[in-house]
Order: sequence, then C-alpha cells, then structure tokens
Amino acid sequence: MILVLNGPNLRRLGTREPDVYGAETFEDLAELCRDTGRKLGEHVEVRQTDDEAELIGWLHEAADGRIPVVLNPAAFTHYSYAVRDAIAQRTAPLVEVHISNPAAREEFRHTSVVAGVATGTIAGFGLQSYVLALHAIAEMNSSS
Repeated sequence: MILVLNGPNLRRLGTREPDVYGAETFEDLAELCRDTGRKLGEHVEVRQTDDEAELIGWLHEAADGRIPVVLNPAAFTHYSYAVRDAIAQRTAPLVEVHISNPAAREEFRHTSVVAGVATGTIAGFGLQSYVLALHAIAEMNSSS
C-alpha cells in the first residue's frame, strides 16, 4: 500500500487558481494515482485534509505501519514544523510532491521545512508529479 496525502486546499483543484494548478479536479488526481498504483501493482489510498492535526495523524499511521507516502503538504510545506517532525519519524520512503514549482513562485514558497526529512521532492510537473513519485516509491519498494 502507498498513501497519497494532500494538505490544505487541494480538494479545490480545478477551481482554485487553474492558471497555476490546472483544470483537473481532486477526483481526477485521485483516479490518476489509483490507476498508476494498479499499473505498478500497488494499492494506493488517496486522502486530503485542511486540518494539520489530521495530516499528522495520517503520517503517524504511515510511520507505525511502515507505509510509503506521497505527500503534498501544500501550505504546510513552508511553516509546519509539526508536519516536519511527523515526517522525520517515517519508516518507509516519503516523497514530497508539488503540482507547481514552488521555487518559481512567490518568495515565501521557496522554503520547504519538510524537504530535509523527505526521501526526495518532485515539483513542477502538474499532476504528473504524483505519477513520478509513485514510480519512485514502487522502484524503491522493489529494490529493498
């Protein structure tokens, strides 16, 4: 199993800043991730929350279960040391993803407090960032 966890405002894909995030909806993203998982022989569960405590609980669940994670922390990327500390407890690969390229956006988005405790980061490829992350995790799973 691979968890695909999404932070605040991602359920609003398709209506939120489509010039930045595209016209695809959150359900489109969830189906893309599940379909990619099927092709890789992995069960993928997609979740979204606007609540920092809920996201931290899911990260603890992943750590306790040794479950790999694809994580788009959204705005939590830039300031949530609580999310960062939960990621630091990971026991399986965790790939940070972003639909847009934060480094090419507003200056406050240039800092990720979670990148240093993630296995890696994929950003700027639209929803394909998730596909790339799922492939990376599947590759790590097969080589361990």
